[in-house]
Amino acid sequence: MWRLADLAWPEVHELAGNGALLAIPLGATEQHGPHLPLSTDTEVAVALCEALANSRDDVVIAPAVSYGSSGEHAGFAGTLSIGQDLTELVVTELGRSACETFAHVLFVSAHGGNAGPLARAVARLRAESRDVHVCAPHWDGDPHAGHIETALMLALRPESVQMARAETGNTRPLRELMPQLREHGVRAVSDNGILGDPMGATAFHGDLLLDRLAAVLSKEVAAWRAPETL
Repeated sequence: MWRLADLAWPEVHELAGNGALLAIPLGATEQHGPHLPLSTDTEVAVALCEALANSRDDVVIAPAVSYGSSGEHAGFAGTLSIGQDLTELVVTELGRSACETFAHVLFVSAHGGNAGPLARAVARLRAESRDVHVCAPHWDGDPHAGHIETALMLALRPESVQMARAETGNTRPLRELMPQLREHGVRAVSDNGILGDPMGATAFHGDLLLDRLAAVLSKEVAAWRAPETL
């Protein structure tokens, strides 16, 4: 597994020259209820990049971007948001810089709040004739700090999960919550920051979900890279 931060520039030059792609994990530093670490989204993005690198021999993993657009989580201690405009700018400039070395750049984002800024940045980079691609894992089920993300973190970093503090959050369908979420943020609909129910989550379920998300990512990247190999 190749990690950009561990390599010297001649090694990177050789890998890029041989057609390697750079995978950049995009996460966030934001509240995930009273039981999950603020690094949850970043941990998931990194894990998926690692799974991709284990399935292909042309992947170099960049250091994760651990800050994103998390304004919807304002009011919960520890949340650090750089906003939509700056997230878009960071991704744009990072993509431009990465493409000076790598012909192919992949952004793997595990934070939903990054979606809009990321889409705009990638559209601009493509308009500049850069070969960039974005993958964002998604799943059916509770959207934030509930059963799904708790299971993922139990599989990835069980020592960071405090299940004794886990509690049920707002379990109403996200579509019903969106108007108030957009207007007032998560705090307005969930005192504990959870949208869902983490109770009963297990590492076994987390491992299964990670495998499924990794398989989807691998398939998507294979389709993106396939035209050059035909």
